[in-house]
Amino acid sequence: MAQNPVEFSVSVANVGEAGGSHAINCYRWNADSASSALPVLCVHGLTRNGRDFDYLARELSQTRTVLAPDMPGRGKSEYLKDPLGYSYPAYVADIAALLKQEGITQLDWVGTSMGGIIGMMFAATFPGVIRKLVLNDIGAVVSAAGLKRIMSYAGSKSAFATRADAEAAFRERCAPFGISDEPHWQHMFSHAFAQNEDGTYRFAYDPRIMASLPGGTDLQDIELWALWPALENLPMLVVRGADSDILTHEAAIAMQTRHTKLALHELPGIGHAPALMAGDQIELITGWL
Repeated sequence: MAQNPVEFSVSVANVGEAGGSHAINCYRWNADSASSALPVLCVHGLTRNGRDFDYLARELSQTRTVLAPDMPGRGKSEYLKDPLGYSYPAYVADIAALLKQEGITQLDWVGTSMGGIIGMMFAATFPGVIRKLVLNDIGAVVSAAGLKRIMSYAGSKSAFATRADAEAAFRERCAPFGISDEPHWQHMFSHAFAQNEDGTYRFAYDPRIMASLPGGTDLQDIELWALWPALENLPMLVVRGADSDILTHEAAIAMQTRHTKLALHELPGIGHAPALMAGDQIELITGWL
């Protein structure tokens, strides 16, 4: 299987601005053998990047081409001049532009957290493009408790004196991912940080990505049930961390009750969101797809 992805970029028009564009960085894992299988698009969570999917992509690329973009303001993608451009409708447009450039008219989608919300919105906007949708610890109800936890750190500017300090902070922040193998942590570290001009380290995303998201002390659950009718014929696999504070067990069961083509798999001892690096998690997704 391919060990490393090919890196490329796509220029996307800004949404809500008069002219202008931004560049999205993307990783392509080419299938090792000629195959008619649909490509797979993997879209990461709020503060993460496309390299989160390396382990899964390496396995999938035995027979399928895999694309994993850095969404705007994350990883190696361009930071937006107008932070209000960090919005879900804009992200849907970004993915549509990426797929158009690549000539992709149908695919399977794996979305972690934010990436799953974008997937649901994309499926509702462009019916028939997504054949199968994997939602990694996200669904029709986004719990306020988890949102408050994430918002307590996601919008803050980070500055760590040493790489070791940055790694320690990352381990604490991402403990719910359920990572138990040290090589997996080291892989995350290798793509998690950028260096400031003064030599300090920061997390590799624009803290202004929070600009268009709700905030405040009275934050409520976000309900996405309005998307559900448009998804009723789309096969979905929901992977849930059993300790998740973003997708509750009750919400996941309600999703399954309302959707005849939804499979639910809960992972014990893991919160938000499963890292999709462990062998059993990879086998779960590759087998279902």
